Amino acid sequence: MYSAGLLAVGGDHRKLFVIIPEHVKNSWDEWALKGLILISIASQIVLFLLGNLRKYNPRTRIRIALWCAYLLESAVASAALGIITKSALDVCSNSHPNSQHKKLNTSELMSFWAPFLLLHLGGPDTITAYSLEDNELWLRHLAELIFQSVVAVYILLLSWPGCSHLPLLSISIYLAGFIKCFERVQALRLANTEYLRESMLGSPDPGPNYPKFMEDFQLRKSQGFIVGVKEVPETSHPVIDHANTAGRDTKISEAYDLFQTFKRIFVDLILTFEDRDNSQAYFRHLGYDEAFSTIEIELGFAYDMLYTKAYVVYTFIGTFLRLTSVLLVIMALVGFCFLCDTDHYRVIDIVITYILISTAVMMEIFAVVTLLRSDWTDHWLSQHNYTRNMKPTKRRWSGSIAQLDLISVGLEEKPASLLHIQKFFGIDKYRVKHRYRTYSNVSDNLKSLIYKQFLKFMKVNSDPIALCSHKGSFSLRENKCDNLLWSISKVEFDQSILIWHIATTLCYYSDLESDKDHTDINVCRVESKHLSEYLLNLLVAYPAMLPIGIGMIRCRDTCAEAMRFFKDKGPINGKVEACQKLLQVECTEVLPHEVKGDRSKSALFDGCRLASSLKKMKREDMWKITSQVWIEMLAYAATHCRGFHHAQQLRKGGEFLTHVWLLMAQLGITEQFQVDQGHARARLNVS
Repeated sequence: MYSAGLLAVGGDHRKLFVIIPEHVKNSWDEWALKGLILISIASQIVLFLLGNLRKYNPRTRIRIALWCAYLLESAVASAALGIITKSALDVCSNSHPNSQHKKLNTSELMSFWAPFLLLHLGGPDTITAYSLEDNELWLRHLAELIFQSVVAVYILLLSWPGCSHLPLLSISIYLAGFIKCFERVQALRLANTEYLRESMLGSPDPGPNYPKFMEDFQLRKSQGFIVGVKEVPETSHPVIDHANTAGRDTKISEAYDLFQTFKRIFVDLILTFEDRDNSQAYFRHLGYDEAFSTIEIELGFAYDMLYTKAYVVYTFIGTFLRLTSVLLVIMALVGFCFLCDTDHYRVIDIVITYILISTAVMMEIFAVVTLLRSDWTDHWLSQHNYTRNMKPTKRRWSGSIAQLDLISVGLEEKPASLLHIQKFFGIDKYRVKHRYRTYSNVSDNLKSLIYKQFLKFMKVNSDPIALCSHKGSFSLRENKCDNLLWSISKVEFDQSILIWHIATTLCYYSDLESDKDHTDINVCRVESKHLSEYLLNLLVAYPAMLPIGIGMIRCRDTCAEAMRFFKDKGPINGKVEACQKLLQVECTEVLPHEVKGDRSKSALFDGCRLASSLKKMKREDMWKITSQVWIEMLAYAATHCRGFHHAQQLRKGGEFLTHVWLLMAQLGITEQFQVDQGHARARLNVS
């Protein structure tokens, strides 16, 4: 009656004590594989839907669901293939033909499921890598897929030739599965950082033959000639004039061409001044909306390159393989419907089989539809002088920036639920940044402010790269605010963010009467607050994207001091009152660090000190200067973040910092332009 037990030894006899009842074992044997198949199907659907959704949705729950499905994909397929292999071996080793017929039919159908698991391992087009690290581990993925493929082929051999058409039909699914697995491994390999860098380097350039030149030089000199060296710069390539193309149907093609050039900065390679001149010529004719739209398209191509099968599928061979896999899956569906006698199988097994086949067919069809609607297809059509009806604007990124307000944290406006449980698991401090995080849409006003300031800086500076080294000091000096330079030049960058964040918040909530004001000054006021809270969120949530510092320590100490201050001042009703209390503290006669020393890294009252200085200005000047400083800080952060970290954020809905970084590069405001145009060649001047 029972199948398993504990072994006890007593004298010369052994007794079996029960652990697992027989009916539990039978239920497990019957339903384990079916459950795994259904889980595998569900994970494929989740990967297909959320793989593309995460491109423009930054919500954490999206990434958690996708992460779970990504991990289940391989684990479930491995377990299911193991069960199918065991079942096929049991049938082969059964020596009782009369009892074998029913098991044989069931085993054949289960073996027919095996190639679908191989198809699932190939994954959908919308996701090949969950993170960039998966691309670096492409050899590990290759080894896993080879092992799973060998197991699947072994199952086919065990079920061959069989007493039905199922083994023959499964061959078409095997071929489709091999195609999908090849696409995935190839996509991972092509998105590997080392491969990307090598593919973008071009051919080695030894330059002019210096020894031969010097031999000629010495020969002519020994012959008594007066020999000189004259530099002859190479003829520069003409800069393409984009005035007649910008903003038309060629927009995606122009963005694609720019991406092919500037994708090098994602792997920390350098660009030429010729690249800069071409991109500047294009952006010279664009407004802020078109400029940022072009950047969105380019980053969409970057996301597809790093996280999807785009580099494999959007080729002639890739398209051929995709159409082949669709036809193979459809052939299996038609063959199962018309060639197989389903009366020999249980209803539940037939239902699962139809779910497997129909899901595979639908996903292949949707993959083809997605392929046809993509920017890659639009680029191909544009290159071949084809056009199609304009479609609604696609979502290529989240279009939002995360916000974190330090005053809200200090007031503890959102107390933690189940705090004792969070502390038990050690996630209470981790949850703080999620609890207080909000999102704000990136407005046209913010894009306009940033773009205009970049263009203005380029006009007044012969070297626009200088903006990469400013953290707000240029705007302060330009507006004759040298008395505020202490908040920028004499402190670390993370400390500047905290000081200016606190000052901006205090000035914002003490200027609420201007909420109904729709002038440019109020635009500067609102967008200064958005940038302030955005950079603070980056400091807390993604410190790797900012220059190295002790920002987390400073932020924690500042929050702790704010909490203590608000508790000492008694019950405080809202942020407006909290800001009023802070502004009442005298911070100018005795500086905070003179009292506090270096023990605490809090920047709370340094921010109050800055706010007091800002409020002495005219309102128009205060918000104009504040917005300009924040844009400079944003630019400084963008250019000092490595391309690797920018690429990582593409899988989380995209960071606005990345958009600013790529825009600055294409305007020529980056330190990665380090190659002179052409090679200054020399020739002998003999007289």
